[in-house]
Amino acid sequence: MKNLEHYHLLAELFKYPDKDIITTVAKIQDFLNKNYPDAGAEFKRFSEFIANSTYAQVEEIFQKTFHIQAICFLDIGYVIFAEDYKRGEFLVNMKAEQEKYNNNCDGELADNLPYVLRLLPLHKDEAFVNELVVMALIPALEKMLSEFSDQKTQIREKVMNKKQKVVIMEGIKDGNIYKNALSALIKVFKIDFEDVVFDKEVEIIPAYAKAFLHSDCGDGCTSTIPTPEEIKQRSRQMLNNAN
Repeated sequence: MKNLEHYHLLAELFKYPDKDIITTVAKIQDFLNKNYPDAGAEFKRFSEFIANSTYAQVEEIFQKTFHIQAICFLDIGYVIFAEDYKRGEFLVNMKAEQEKYNNNCDGELADNLPYVLRLLPLHKDEAFVNELVVMALIPALEKMLSEFSDQKTQIREKVMNKKQKVVIMEGIKDGNIYKNALSALIKVFKIDFEDVVFDKEVEIIPAYAKAFLHSDCGDGCTSTIPTPEEIKQRSRQMLNNAN
C-alpha cells in the first residue's frame, strides 16, 4: 500500500471550517509545495485568500459554496449518480466501509468528500482504494470543478439576479477560490494514482437526473433545486430502506 496519510490533512479543506483553518491551510500549502509543486502552485490562490481573511469570511465562503445557493455538493455519490438508484447502492457500500474502519463521519453521510478522503489512509484493501479513487473520486471531483466554469457561473448569476437573491462570491477576482482547492486535489490524485487504469469509466449523472444541476437551467427552467438538507434526508431514507 502506498502512503496516503496526506489525504487526512487534505480532507480538512472540505470540512466545515474551524478556528484553526488558516493554520491548517498554511500547512497544506507547505506540504504541496514540497511534494506536489504543480498542485501547490494551483493551491496558492486559495491559501493566500484564506490567509488574508477572517474566520467569519472563510465560514461565509464555505457556506455559499457548498450549502447556501450551493455551486456543488460534497456527497460523492450524489455528484456522480444524482437520484439514480445507483446512488443508494454507492451510499450503502460507503457506509459499510466507513463503519468497518470506525471512521466517524460526524453526522455527515458516508460519501461526504472529507470523510471519504479520511478513509483512504485507513483502508487496508489497495484494490478497493484504487477503484474508489479512479472510478469515483476523480470523476466526481472533475464534475464538481466543472460547476465553477465561467459559463456556468454566468448562468447561475443570471438566475439568482432574476430571483433577487445574493450572487455567489460576487466581487472576488477570478471567481470562487474553492475551484483552486478542488483542482489541486485532483492533481494530487492523478500523481498518486497515475499507474492505476480501469477499462470502464464511471457513469456520470444520467441525462434524466440533471435537475439538481442548477447551472444547466436556462430562462425557462422551473426545476426545484434540492437543499443540502433535503438531499441528506432522501439519502438517509435510502439507507433505511436498504437496512
